[in-house]
Amino acid sequence: AAAEPPLRWEPRCRQQLRHLQDGGGIAARLPPRLEGRWVSTGCEVRPGPEFLTRSYLFYANRLFKAYQFYYWDPSCHDPSYSLVIKGKLRLRQASWITRGATEVDYHLHKVGIVFHSQKAMREVATWINQTSGEGCSGFLPPGRTWAPGALYELLSAKTERDCTAALGFAMHELSLVRVERHYQPLLQPQQSGSQLVEELYLGDIHTEWVERLHYRPTGYQRPMQSAVHHVHPCPACGIIYRADEHHPPILPARAQLPMQLSGSWVSTHCEVRPAVLFLTRYFIFHGNNHTWEGYYYHYSDPLCKQPTFTIYASGHYTQGIPSSKVRGGTELAFKVTQARVTPMDQVTVMMLNSSEPGSCGLTSSWSAGVEQDITPTNGCLALGIKLPHTEYELFKMEQDTKERSLLYVGERPTDGSSPDSPDKRPTSYQAPLIQCAGASEEFSNYVSLKYLGRKDANGNEALKPLPVASLLFIALLFLRWD
Repeated sequence: AAAEPPLRWEPRCRQQLRHLQDGGGIAARLPPRLEGRWVSTGCEVRPGPEFLTRSYLFYANRLFKAYQFYYWDPSCHDPSYSLVIKGKLRLRQASWITRGATEVDYHLHKVGIVFHSQKAMREVATWINQTSGEGCSGFLPPGRTWAPGALYELLSAKTERDCTAALGFAMHELSLVRVERHYQPLLQPQQSGSQLVEELYLGDIHTEWVERLHYRPTGYQRPMQSAVHHVHPCPACGIIYRADEHHPPILPARAQLPMQLSGSWVSTHCEVRPAVLFLTRYFIFHGNNHTWEGYYYHYSDPLCKQPTFTIYASGHYTQGIPSSKVRGGTELAFKVTQARVTPMDQVTVMMLNSSEPGSCGLTSSWSAGVEQDITPTNGCLALGIKLPHTEYELFKMEQDTKERSLLYVGERPTDGSSPDSPDKRPTSYQAPLIQCAGASEEFSNYVSLKYLGRKDANGNEALKPLPVASLLFIALLFLRWD
């Protein structure tokens, strides 16, 4: 691998990326243990947008009972309706598509709905009556008065009735699972040691509403945490844990934070994208001239330990405006004008060297650990990068329980396309980035993570081969860089 250039950038950013590339102290068992209750750690946003919290209980006999609480607002303060979902699941083999995940078969027994207002009841009844088949057309007669606490059956395996499609409801998220364990240092100054944190990753939700009902996940959505072993403090965890379909969790209303992008932002986890991409991200925003730089570190494994390639991109962005579609979000447009690529393993080198002449850097000139500018070839066709390129984005800023700034960037389209027109702008978010340097601490030198490979006979770092499954898929995939 290439020698690492001297770095003059914020040590906290470097430290966080190093921590992630070292595996982040994370362990994951295959197959995972699901028994117990898992809860959302805050208000979640799904494509649409939908605002919800979740509380799932898995029993030792493979039965489960899941609550999904839906809201009108992005703070999850004003509940709309709640679903109670009962069924059974069976863990199968390790996924050969998404490394580190386990495939699951599940069967739904019952789905019930409780409305929390007349407005919610009227709205849902209209959806069902308009879009469902004959068996559901009379689900709720027009003019039915809202009854607090009344449970209406949407799905029953016994009667073979299913009126859930109108809600865009499916539990395919249960078909792909992963449980991660790590240890969190105790917060109190007088305490030493650490406490266990367990996170449950379930399959991602398709960004296109019409695809949700039959989409089989290859990525994950925001993780839930064990009700017993969760990150502290977590004010939302207890509220959600104590809730049921008749008493939905009401989270504290949150003030909308101004969009202050200036500074440096870095991934908090090794991130997974649909179609089997593992990566970490590092962004620098220069607020004085509205320019940005992004570093995308791609890996072949779910702990982000085995690098495949790195992409640096830069350009400029527009002034943000409040989103009219996703409350609490800000709309921006990002122009990508320059990009550089560094292949980090032999598979990627082979792929780039066999790409169409003139479509990705200098023809047949790629070698591992050596960066190349792809701006002169208007991007890199093999990696799905086109230059120049404009993307229509959705951003949101929050603070975590330790008052650190978090940046949520719009979720990538599940089909692998780009949000290159306003109508494709995201309506949900990726995993958050955490601020690791403020505006006054910005440095824009290129950040190269040294490749942590095995040593060869000469003591130099050797490149690790990818497993056969990944070799097959890398040839088939139309890779996406963000």
